[in-house]
Amino acid sequence: MGLRANFWQRFPLSELNDEEWEALCDGCGRCCLCKLEDEDSGDIFYTAVACRELDLESCRCRHYPNRLQRVSDCLDIRQLFNEQPNSMTLLPASCAYRKRAEQQPLADWHPLISGTSGSVRSAGITVQGQVLSEDNIPQEELEDHIIHWVEL
Repeated sequence: MGLRANFWQRFPLSELNDEEWEALCDGCGRCCLCKLEDEDSGDIFYTAVACRELDLESCRCRHYPNRLQRVSDCLDIRQLFNEQPNSMTLLPASCAYRKRAEQQPLADWHPLISGTSGSVRSAGITVQGQVLSEDNIPQEELEDHIIHWVEL
């Protein structure tokens, strides 16, 4: 079907075709970080520990088409949106899916706006060079790796 002109501005998430849905991802890798939830408040905390399937250089999943079978708690963002649109707060505030679900414009650094994928890295949005693989961190030490991203 292809990308329709300015689809991210013209159509709600529910009306995006598969290619548009995938193009909305900025490739930051933040959704692939291990998260902890405060049981009392429900607050979500990101860690500087990435899913073992995330390529830490490219910030892309090594097994994207099969990620849901390989990683039991992987977020299927489209399913999350379709089934629980108000739960997009599980995604970082900088995430294009969350921004569009909240009717916010994409950031200037987003590749659809800037015209280049390098703008995500230049803006300091990617996890590249800032995180470790979960293969290197025991589960019980995740709390020691909580981080707070600057949201742009």
